[in-house]
Amino acid sequence: MNIQLNSKNALVGAATQGIGAGIATELAKCGANVTVMARNEEKLKNFVASLPVLHENQKHQYLVADFSDFEDYKKIITEYFKNNTIDILVNNSNGPDPGVALDKNVDDYQKAFDLLFKTVCETTSLALPYMIKQNNGRIINVSSLSVKEPIANLALSNSIRSAVIAWSKTLSIEVAKHNVTINNILTGYFDTERIKNMISHEAQQSGRSEDEIKKGREDKIPMKRLGKPEEYGHLVSFLASKYASYITGTSIPLDGGLNNTY
Repeated sequence: MNIQLNSKNALVGAATQGIGAGIATELAKCGANVTVMARNEEKLKNFVASLPVLHENQKHQYLVADFSDFEDYKKIITEYFKNNTIDILVNNSNGPDPGVALDKNVDDYQKAFDLLFKTVCETTSLALPYMIKQNNGRIINVSSLSVKEPIANLALSNSIRSAVIAWSKTLSIEVAKHNVTINNILTGYFDTERIKNMISHEAQQSGRSEDEIKKGREDKIPMKRLGKPEEYGHLVSFLASKYASYITGTSIPLDGGLNNTY
């Protein structure tokens, strides 16, 4: 199987590091023109310059956008779609602050909803008209295993990501007749800055060392290691390709077997 995404335009959120960077890099390796979104322009410039270019028609670009400010994000993403069309949308953003449910209030949940749900809904609604018109498109949502079983200390993420899954499943049924597929990836533990921050926060809360917490997480995974960002990119590239044209409305665990232990 040789995945070729030449001439396809992809938009990837939160893509200067971690999972987003792994996705953007693998899509570029398959020949796609990649637009990466994040809030730090300097990091975006450096990352775009590092993306592989396989042919003379392949071009990459960046979009400065802060997912945590929805009203500003809405203006930026609306302006982007006035001049751009995409074939592959990867909805990915930084996660909300960790913490337990008893420590969160309604404003915290509203901010998390803006970050994780409203940005996904807005971006998807702007991408869909072109996809429907061309009778083809791929939408891939970066989600979490927490939609199957809540993860301790992630009350905000647990709650809002479940809403995204239900919404995307509903939408996938409505757009399937247009050959637009919508799938979710349920993320396990990957070697990223996000997991390091979560481990650090847990260490502060529990009094245990970061190494102890990391090993505890790895021990729960049947493969006994954290995932690599490029491994995430491999699955996204497949779902974005013609080989996944009959896969839609699914939520696929990517977790080294962790899901099977629930």
